[in-house]
Amino acid sequence: MVGVVVIAAVALAAGYLLGRLRPWQRLGNWATDQVRFTGTWVRGGAGRQAVVVLVHAVTAPRTSWRIMRAPATDAPVPAPVRDPDWVANRTHHDKGGTP
Repeated sequence: MVGVVVIAAVALAAGYLLGRLRPWQRLGNWATDQVRFTGTWVRGGAGRQAVVVLVHAVTAPRTSWRIMRAPATDAPVPAPVRDPDWVANRTHHDKGGTP
C-alpha cells in the first residue's frame, strides 16, 4: 500500500515537472527556429540537418507536411534594401502619425 502511494506521488511530481518544463514544446520550438532561420544548421552538415528535420517532423507533423507539399520557389527572396538616410527620408507615417 505504501509503495503504491510513493509511486503515485512520484508520478504526480514527474508529471508536474514535465508540465512546467515542457520539454516537447521546447524541442519543437528549437527545431522550428533551426528550420526557419537558415543559419548554422545549414552549415552543420547532413547529419545535423537530418536530426533537425526529423525532430521538426516529429514535434510538428502538420507543419512539416505542409512545408513538404509546398512547391519550391525558383527565385530566392531578395534581401531588403537598406536606406542609409532613412531617418532623414522618413515620412509622417513612419514617425507614427496617421497618413
